[in-house]
Amino acid sequence: MIAEEHRYPCGQCGAELRFAPGATRLKCAHCGHEQEIAGEASKGPWGAGTKVKRFEEIPLARGLSNDMPLAQTAEVRATKCPNCGAQVQFDGAKHAAECPFCASPVVVDTGSTRKLKPQAVLPFQLDEKTAHKAMLDWLGSLWFAPNGLLQYTRSGREMNGIYVPYWTFDADTETDYRGQRGDAYYETRTVTVNVNGRNEQRQEQVRKIRWSNVRGHVARDFDDVLAIASTALPTNLAEHLEPWDLSLLEPYRPDYLAGFSAEGYTVALADGHQVARQKMEYVIQGDIRRDIGGDEQRIDKMDVDWQDETFKHILLPIWMAAYKYNGKSYRFLVNGQTGEVQGERPWSVWKIAFAVLAAAVVAGVVWYVTQNA
Repeated sequence: MIAEEHRYPCGQCGAELRFAPGATRLKCAHCGHEQEIAGEASKGPWGAGTKVKRFEEIPLARGLSNDMPLAQTAEVRATKCPNCGAQVQFDGAKHAAECPFCASPVVVDTGSTRKLKPQAVLPFQLDEKTAHKAMLDWLGSLWFAPNGLLQYTRSGREMNGIYVPYWTFDADTETDYRGQRGDAYYETRTVTVNVNGRNEQRQEQVRKIRWSNVRGHVARDFDDVLAIASTALPTNLAEHLEPWDLSLLEPYRPDYLAGFSAEGYTVALADGHQVARQKMEYVIQGDIRRDIGGDEQRIDKMDVDWQDETFKHILLPIWMAAYKYNGKSYRFLVNGQTGEVQGERPWSVWKIAFAVLAAAVVAGVVWYVTQNA
């Protein structure tokens, strides 16, 4: 989806309304007129003191078998960006657009496919000015970052606000495991050491582990385990934007996309599910190690019973900038809710060389003073 698909004319002057980050309204940049988003805004998917979700969790089996109600899907015309791989979707008679991730021109393919609709969206809380400042502060805190890049980003173009697709997964698990518990103990042994040219015998403590076989059972319920559904962003950077406060998710409305871009998912539900399961299994392993106890643990086998697995398709807000400096492209991401910044780290060869030279000079001075003391 591209932001141009969701245009809302201003009731005062006819210009385009845009969603105002941190608010529940659309705002006209031309005359300042504001319009509330239709429907009652909420504070999150949980009622006060209760655990009644506002979003329907879809049974995973239905999603994996493509057995979805037509009301939860939509026919879309889409194409993959030839440069970064983002899934760019088109509505109406539109046949060309600019990729929101890399600004490459994209032309729609013929035909259409049926895609799952987003069930929820996490609206932007930070505006572009705040996100840009967070990025500049992050760049300024980096050691050995080139000054030219920082100056370039200060005078460069604005950041792009993009709603990025994610899958969330829920599951209840019961796990039987088999492993070993290691308890540390110490033995004293005599060793021979050389002290000023003379051999001396000394005693030292040697740490050893006594292993015993164990079996056990642990249980863990998972809620909203995230898996990014986009291949256009580096996974390691996107994951380090976490955590997200998903209690502020809102039911999906195109109003929230006004003035922003949104990507269609390019990671299949089954692939996202495998990523989420790996995250859950890692947590279960931690539960098992705590259950085993002792000083060290070995897990020989674990049998996980996965129950009540469900999923959602959601959109999360990310501010993104791509800058080309000295022939190399750098991408920076800002969490549109918290302001957390991640990026492809730039290095200044000159700063590194100067630091090495300065360290060598200091080491030389210390050596000279020591030798002449």
